[in-house]
Amino acid sequence: MENVNLIDTFSEFKELKNIDRPTMMSVLEDVFRSMLAKKYGSADNFDIIVNIDKGDFEIWRNRVVVEDKELTDPVMQIPLSKAKEIDEDYEVGEEVSDEVKFLDFGRRAILSLRQNLTARILDLEKNNIYIKYKDRIGEIVTGEVYQVWKREILVLDDDGNELILPKSEQIPSDHFRKGDSIRAVVIKVEMRNNTPFIILSRTSPVFLERLFELEVPEIFDGLITIKNIVRVPGERAKVAVESYDERIDPVGACVGMKGSRIHGIVRELRNENIDVINYTSNNQLFIQRALSPAKITSIKLVEETKRAEIYLKPNEVSLAIGKGGLNIKLASQLTGYEIDVYREPGGEDEEDVNLEEFEDEIEDWIIEELKAIGCDTARSVLNLSISDLVKRTDLEEETVKEVVNILRAEFE
Repeated sequence: MENVNLIDTFSEFKELKNIDRPTMMSVLEDVFRSMLAKKYGSADNFDIIVNIDKGDFEIWRNRVVVEDKELTDPVMQIPLSKAKEIDEDYEVGEEVSDEVKFLDFGRRAILSLRQNLTARILDLEKNNIYIKYKDRIGEIVTGEVYQVWKREILVLDDDGNELILPKSEQIPSDHFRKGDSIRAVVIKVEMRNNTPFIILSRTSPVFLERLFELEVPEIFDGLITIKNIVRVPGERAKVAVESYDERIDPVGACVGMKGSRIHGIVRELRNENIDVINYTSNNQLFIQRALSPAKITSIKLVEETKRAEIYLKPNEVSLAIGKGGLNIKLASQLTGYEIDVYREPGGEDEEDVNLEEFEDEIEDWIIEELKAIGCDTARSVLNLSISDLVKRTDLEEETVKEVVNILRAEFE
């Protein structure tokens, strides 16, 4: 009965876990030999035969026949009288093989062996998971949300392995429930207390890169290369692409007909605004493209300090900076240049008034909110519609209207 229970133990693991046959056989033999060595002092003269398919095993002990009075090592030798009990034909010097009954070891030894076997197989499985995912760093995996906690989400893959998606690696607008399907990229695999920890991310630029590879065949085939990706997860991203085939428009290929290709990526990233930019080694042109949709009048590069001075018309400044300064921040990260924005002198800008001049009428936090979108003068605010100001800032419509009336009064 104990024999059957032990076989059931490793048979269950063989069915449920992805452990190959040779490895399983090796583990089983090693565990048995450890038990034999503990009982007899040595396991060198034992043969262990395991048949996983049938679910059984046999242990045979090999000993040399000696005269009863010459017995010195009961583990390696068997007295002639005992040998003849097995078979009358045995003579001194011959080797006797007799089966060791597993029940003879006692319940405690059997329980210990079963626990040892279970622990060894679990350790082996953990190591297999670690090796499997160590080779998958940078790949997208799909899993099912099993548990949602405050600081992380527990995800199960198709084999039931546990993966972790920390809160810091989730897009701010992500909201998952138990049972939801989830896609993320593997960014880190490590062993903690002999347990593999597989860390996922949806905020990594690598995740966005892999999504492009899935949606754009030309990228997957190597006809188009992603040169760089920068992003503020859930808000905005800029992707620089280059084509090795002059007949292929890299930006058009990534966006797809009527945005068909990029739409799936945007939806996966919770409506993250993605700018696809045609890469060029011409730094001035690259910076100009990176600051799109703003139209730049002139650029001055300072290579020693990696700075770029950008001159624009007053009504283009807010477009270059973007909501919350995101556009200029990402353009700077993408190009590797610290970008300074300047208004072109002349024109209506000469008659403009800085917002600081209105501190007695407009609260400081409102002025800061307007400056964050590139509006630091009265006319730069008035050049935008009420709806644009509401959309780009966190200000209420009534507040925006009140500010606009104050600014208009200055010029009237």
